Amino acid sequence: MRIGIVACEVLKHEIEYLTKDDPAFVHREYLKFALHEDAKNMKMLIIKAVNALEGKVDAVLLGYAICQSLENIAAELKVPSVMLRGADCIEALLGIDECKAEKKRCMMTWFSSPGWAEVGRAGFIEQFHLDSVEGIDPQYFLDMMFDSYERYLFINTGVGDTAFFIKQSQEFADSIKLKLETRTCGLEGVEECVAKVKELAAGQQ
Repeated sequence: MRIGIVACEVLKHEIEYLTKDDPAFVHREYLKFALHEDAKNMKMLIIKAVNALEGKVDAVLLGYAICQSLENIAAELKVPSVMLRGADCIEALLGIDECKAEKKRCMMTWFSSPGWAEVGRAGFIEQFHLDSVEGIDPQYFLDMMFDSYERYLFINTGVGDTAFFIKQSQEFADSIKLKLETRTCGLEGVEECVAKVKELAAGQQ
């Protein structure tokens, strides 16, 4: 049984934690975070990465939720694949119902996870090209982007250097003048997909 991983680097900590010692996973590829900002290009890159594994693996763990453009991606993949449940990576980790509950508590919440916390403020600025206008402090654009938000919620999955992730989250929250809150969640959603892709791969043999 041979399984490939094609996933967003934001979810690398959780996926690696669940699969690192499993010899069935023979290919690991993590694409750059925030590709969903160009949904069409993201879909193209994912299809290319998965289809390149045709004949090399029996199935692929697709470490993405719908992320704006992936709802019907399976029809364009040449390798049987299992993707995460939810609209985005936060729903994939926290769960759809819990995510809705947190939004009900505070609709204007900026959600973060270990992967997003690791990217941090500097990575956010780089990815969204907030430092591309000469003579204008990137903070000006950050303030505009987060002006309507009311809280910063870090989702602690218990994987990786939690103290570092919270420190990164606090620094980011402070810079955009939001109160940092934290909560924990399990890895059931990702675990479910790992189990499904192993079952799928076994059925291909």
